[in-house]
Amino acid sequence: MVTFQVNDMICGHCASAISRAVVAVDKNARMDIRIQQKLVRVTGTASAAELAKAIQAAGYTPQEVQDDSVKAAALRGSGGCGCGCGTPNATAVDARQQATTAAGSCCS
Repeated sequence: MVTFQVNDMICGHCASAISRAVVAVDKNARMDIRIQQKLVRVTGTASAAELAKAIQAAGYTPQEVQDDSVKAAALRGSGGCGCGCGTPNATAVDARQQATTAAGSCCS
């Protein structure tokens, strides 16, 4: 698992673009994208360098987060659809189903 801070990810469109970029590198990747915290957590087979390169190619500036306590604290702060709103009964977005964060979120 690798976590990136992506400070220029500001909306659902950004999250969708990043999600598509990650899936292009690792079609079976699982992602937890938190827009408000500007975090992207990826579990899959691609290396951190491959994922960072794909996210950069999509137009964003990922910074790998190394400190596990920082990752855990930031990711614990929200839930649900991945938009950061914290709605407990929302469903996470799966890029492999061509869903966008905004369309699949509880906030749309």
